[in-house]
Amino acid sequence: MESRYPIIILLLASLLAVSCNNGSPEYMRFDLSTANHLIIDSLGENEYTITTKGHDPYIFLEKLKKPLAKDQTVLTFEYSSVKGINFFEVFFFSEETGSFGSNLAGSQKGPGLEATEEIAVYSVDLGESIENFNWNSEKGFIRLDFGDQDNIEIIIRNIYFRKRNENENNIIREKEAFKVLDQQANDKFANYLSNNYHSFITRVEVLDSTLRIEGNYRSDDGKAILHAVKPWENITSLEQYEEVELTQSPFSIELERYMNIDGFLYDQALSKWVVAKGDRLLSSARYADYIKPERNLPKGKLAGRKGIGGYHIRRGYSSDLVDFPATSITVNIWFTRFMYFDERENTIAHEYGGKTYYFDRTTVEGFDRTMLEAFRHNIIVAAIVLVNPGSQSADPKVGQLLQDKNFGGENAFYTMPNMTSVESVHCYAAALDFLASRYGREDNKYGRIHHWIMHNEVDAGHVWTNMGRNRPLHVFLNAYYKSMRLCYNIARKYDGNSEVLASFTHSWAEPVPVDGDYATLDLLNGLLRYSEVEGDFQWGLACHPYPEDLNEPKTWNDKAAAFTMNSPMVTFKNLEVLDKWIKLPQNKYLGTQKRTVWLSENGTNSRSYSEQDLAEQAAGFAYAWKKMKHLDGIDAFQWHNWMDARGEFGLCIGLRKYPDDETDTAGKKPVWYLFQAADTPWEDKVFEPYKSIIGISDWSEIIHEVE
Repeated sequence: MESRYPIIILLLASLLAVSCNNGSPEYMRFDLSTANHLIIDSLGENEYTITTKGHDPYIFLEKLKKPLAKDQTVLTFEYSSVKGINFFEVFFFSEETGSFGSNLAGSQKGPGLEATEEIAVYSVDLGESIENFNWNSEKGFIRLDFGDQDNIEIIIRNIYFRKRNENENNIIREKEAFKVLDQQANDKFANYLSNNYHSFITRVEVLDSTLRIEGNYRSDDGKAILHAVKPWENITSLEQYEEVELTQSPFSIELERYMNIDGFLYDQALSKWVVAKGDRLLSSARYADYIKPERNLPKGKLAGRKGIGGYHIRRGYSSDLVDFPATSITVNIWFTRFMYFDERENTIAHEYGGKTYYFDRTTVEGFDRTMLEAFRHNIIVAAIVLVNPGSQSADPKVGQLLQDKNFGGENAFYTMPNMTSVESVHCYAAALDFLASRYGREDNKYGRIHHWIMHNEVDAGHVWTNMGRNRPLHVFLNAYYKSMRLCYNIARKYDGNSEVLASFTHSWAEPVPVDGDYATLDLLNGLLRYSEVEGDFQWGLACHPYPEDLNEPKTWNDKAAAFTMNSPMVTFKNLEVLDKWIKLPQNKYLGTQKRTVWLSENGTNSRSYSEQDLAEQAAGFAYAWKKMKHLDGIDAFQWHNWMDARGEFGLCIGLRKYPDDETDTAGKKPVWYLFQAADTPWEDKVFEPYKSIIGISDWSEIIHEVE
């Protein structure tokens, strides 16, 4: 269902009484002490004049005296403003912190206040946000943001919550109908994964120009149909598929690898294959077990476990790569920020599947220098594949095509890639093919990408990999799994050792508070089930085991991190849980090979640059490192953010200070020196002073058995 903007209703003030049919409302008041970029004059008990004085004007409302009724969801007020404002946004704050260390539960952005000299009414339905953010009206706070323009005057009065009107109820009914269909789709995926079939695709091999598909089936008349399920098709809709008739079992069939579909030269290495009879599945589907690589690339081997997250050569201080030394890095690649459908000045052309796409040369050459710097130092690189929504894409046509159809963008940083049409899949595949072919060459001309981290923190998907809010588990998982498989099969075309890594917050058996959508463990079990049903592939984990509260470096105090396999969270405190899980036979690749685990985004925060806060940050790392040294199931540790960054929600999580710090530009914090000392002969000496902060006398005290 496409997202809708809230409704703005402009009425004469005399009509306001219609909305007050349930007695006198509780009018809400501004908390004047919280005003930011605002001058406020109180005109009466519930009336104010506000004037914006800056580009971030906001103010909190005082807490309600009594909680809202279930059907009181429409925030309403009267106003007048000669100029109006360009947008109005409501922020919801809770008593808990979420995945980025804030008690911000979420926000809802709506249209602005239209210019009017007459008193008008503005209404915005916050019901879905209240539900989605689990916002408690009795304990939480609301902040109102009045656009981003300076010197705007507004008279505002009688702020309160009312019940929905008929038009607003109709919109909610439409959304509820979509939820019903969504749940039906979820149930179909779940039933498919749990079904036991008596026919099988046993092996799929992708060769230079052909595919070989082998299997066996049971059929009353000895006949069946082999279907190719393309990435934009769903396993639950057989009528869409191409067909090959089967007349004997077992079977071994060779097909052409490439075929023309709607003007695109489609690579059937991206398909999965299933046996059916009419509209009934006889087997589960199977992806390629083997893809013959075009190039002979050696397997990248980690020389150690220390790494840097979010590295790019333009950030400077590349000497840290050698000084630590770093043996792995992650690199954010926001490909929709530099990809175009049409040729532009200073672009690089890339032909894929009969169509040419274009990539900004300056941006690409920045990645070239980054990858080459890593290659020079024998550093293993994982690219983080991030898809910006249409509004943040260089070419709006690319952005809108790849933005998920149900993207709800008010609080989302990235979108799940849209894979519902041949055009969108071809565009997404072309971007991945450009990157995999450029950074998977035998001559290493541009450097190397070894692994691919698929999107970001998908268990908090509505924030970090958005395809709408409250999507059922299997609907979301199916989309994510298809994206992982597409990248894997394209990367394996060039590099037979490439792996894809799934990205998670520090949630485990429960979603993270505030902004969590799914438990990491549920998503992992889903991926394992897909691997069992549709053929295993080399996927691993890119975990972010920050402390429970990202602001608090003393991770040993985390309450939600238990030493049990059903711990709500996995943080630095209980990495033993992750280590035990990854070594269980049922979780291994093909049942024998441990899957890769990178702690690909993590670190400890310094609340300030005071001596005590910097020491606690360093102690948090010392605790994490000493624990990880005993856990050989964890392959690498990338510190994020490597330098303090202004856009990190107030966190000072870097090994270095802010690059624009006025007194100590990008200065090395104490934790920088601990990170350098880790895995060296002088590690114990440098780490020793931090035992007293942790409250231990020996490092063995931090190691625990898992129940």
